[in-house]
Amino acid sequence: MSDDVTVTRNEETRQYEVHLGDELGGFLKFRPAGDGRVELPHTEVDPAFEGHGLGSALAREALADLARRGDTIIPSCPFVAGYLKGHDIPGLKVDWPDGESS
Repeated sequence: MSDDVTVTRNEETRQYEVHLGDELGGFLKFRPAGDGRVELPHTEVDPAFEGHGLGSALAREALADLARRGDTIIPSCPFVAGYLKGHDIPGLKVDWPDGESS
């Protein structure tokens, strides 16, 4: 992964965005689900940026930010759920949908 990859939280569009340099490479949508919970329904990386590790960087940074905020996440996006099953995010609280578990 390149050093010019950045992940930011965009409150207006309710998404985390990953940039490679000045270009938007993808996003991870979030939406409040009540009681301090945040649902993560969709992640998308532009096909032009596949293979650059943007999806993993996006998931890692977004989940770390949500852990710092003290939110409990609901990983309804298959990409995020898969990422969580292979990576530990210190302090992250997860409410698995449909009885799933890590």
